Amino acid sequence: MITLASDFGTPYPAAMKGVLLQRTDARLVDVAHDFPRQDVRTAAFWLREVLPYFPPATHLVVVDPGVGTDRKGIVLRAGGHLLVGPDNGVLLPAARRLAGGADRLDTFVIDERTLGPVEPTMAVESVRESATDRPLASNTFHGRDVFAPAAAGVHEADIDALDSLEWLESGSVGVDLEFPRATIENERATGEVVVVDGFGNVITNVPGSYLDGRERVVANGATVPVGETFAAVPVGDRLATVGSHGSVELDVNRGRGDEAFGLVPGDRVVLEPASPTLD
Repeated sequence: MITLASDFGTPYPAAMKGVLLQRTDARLVDVAHDFPRQDVRTAAFWLREVLPYFPPATHLVVVDPGVGTDRKGIVLRAGGHLLVGPDNGVLLPAARRLAGGADRLDTFVIDERTLGPVEPTMAVESVRESATDRPLASNTFHGRDVFAPAAAGVHEADIDALDSLEWLESGSVGVDLEFPRATIENERATGEVVVVDGFGNVITNVPGSYLDGRERVVANGATVPVGETFAAVPVGDRLATVGSHGSVELDVNRGRGDEAFGLVPGDRVVLEPASPTLD
């Protein structure tokens, strides 16, 4: 299995699939191609949360605002998984989780020139004037010209002998990415919004355990109930809950938490115990 994830929308992923299908009969599975454009951190979060639910596979990831620059292309070996993409941090949170720790993670660097060019099929090639007029790889579409052939190549290779591939060599990660941790002092949690999902749910980095035993909390000055489900409050009301990612979410039952709380990714979030209600 090869999974694909990008911020390309459509139709660019189809070209990557075409390259893959020329080189492997692996099953192709789309994770998402609608990640926010050039938003490495958001893509990294969702990959960390989604990829561990796959059986061992090759994961092709292209969220690459630095395409065409001197940033490297890398392959990470994490347990039984391989992750292929740009060296900008997007692969690391998922790879660390798949590997069970950074000390079990192996890094390889792609040599684009040794990897060789990607060309259309022979049927299409006959109508071209000259294949030699093309650069080795386009400066703007490494998803098709570098990462897709690399993903097919490592998928077909022995996962324990990747350094035997002439276009791959052992190396190191150049750009790291780790999500910040919330702090909790004197029952006050200070964190930030990591992402907002498509429903408008505000996903923070405050551990869900902060809500244990609490009926209400004050979130950035607003007192809201704590509920185990969205339906714990009336439709349209705000609440704090523990989302499927294990962290505190600020949400609205059948509404958008980001709009109701006025929050976007990167914003500071402060949670405090609410004063007890009087009977």
